[in-house]
Amino acid sequence: MKSILTALIFLIALTANGQTINKLTFLNEFDIPYNFQFQNTTVGGLSGIDYNPKLNEYYLICDDRAVINPIRFYTAKINLKADKIDTAFFIAQTALRQSNGALYPSLSTDPAHAPDPEAIRFNGTKKYFVWTSEGDRIIKDGNAILQDPAIIIMDNNGKDIGHFPLPAQFLMTKDEKGPRQNGVFEGVCFTDNDKTMYVTTEAPLYQDGPAAGLKDTTAYVRILKYDVEKKKLLAQYAYKLGPIAHAPAPADGFKVNGIVDILPIGADEFLITERSFSTGVKNCTIKVFKCNFKTAQDVSSIQSLKVNRPKVLVKKQLLLNMDSLNMYIDNVEGAAFGPRLSNGKRSMIFVSDNDFLLGRKTQFLLFQVD
Repeated sequence: MKSILTALIFLIALTANGQTINKLTFLNEFDIPYNFQFQNTTVGGLSGIDYNPKLNEYYLICDDRAVINPIRFYTAKINLKADKIDTAFFIAQTALRQSNGALYPSLSTDPAHAPDPEAIRFNGTKKYFVWTSEGDRIIKDGNAILQDPAIIIMDNNGKDIGHFPLPAQFLMTKDEKGPRQNGVFEGVCFTDNDKTMYVTTEAPLYQDGPAAGLKDTTAYVRILKYDVEKKKLLAQYAYKLGPIAHAPAPADGFKVNGIVDILPIGADEFLITERSFSTGVKNCTIKVFKCNFKTAQDVSSIQSLKVNRPKVLVKKQLLLNMDSLNMYIDNVEGAAFGPRLSNGKRSMIFVSDNDFLLGRKTQFLLFQVD
């Protein structure tokens, strides 16, 4: 009976009824200093975060492709006091390793085999982590560096112990077919008592149509659903990205909008975070949507969402636009639910990727889930 009650408490801590989430209320910001050193590594480039309620600790994956230090993730404590982040400190760093136990190569020396880490989640049932790599698609002067994206299972020591298979649509090609560079797997989450996994794509596949533009677009990204035990793809869902928030300066400057993370909040319900960035605009625009997959069409068999438009998309409702906070928001790429606040409500923490650049911030942004 004790084990059953423990399991129920753990389940309640991880899930929420989607109908009760009406807004996210900002509580405070806590920043990690630029070039902060921990265990002979430079902390930065934090592109994914997850929370382990049993140990009250966070896992943060770093997108340094072994250019500064070995590819790695961090374990951290984020302590709340009076419903604010009081302290955040790192307690471990773990190098990610290949299946043979070797470190991953550096982008500087072996770009075709250096992964691009983006998301991390801990599966409490399986007692392992899943992390994602965006791979590479670099075409220059007739030469190509092609590295398929990956959904990697790793043990607590950072070692690769397996992969989830990818549908053929997600393999890199020299032609404009398949994933875009830096536009693949940015978010991952577990649901249904860790039995099901969802993986989000940041940008549309080439064959699915254009990337997000400045006006309302037909930018459709695919969200993958897997059976965790069987490592089997169950479905793909089409999600329509919003437009890019601001015009770049100069007008032909870089601009992007895409999904950066996903969190489950109930049966078929999720919080999905979109991040928009434009050259010449200091802030990133971060929007959080409450989404429902219940009636969404399985588009696995559709080879091109541009040619065959999906009939039923993932339903989305804007929950938060961080522009409304009237504060500097950096390149938010990760989100996780945290512990309960003093009033019993759930907390939520976002983390930003500072790209290891001076003048940028590694931010922890704390919210109350209302």
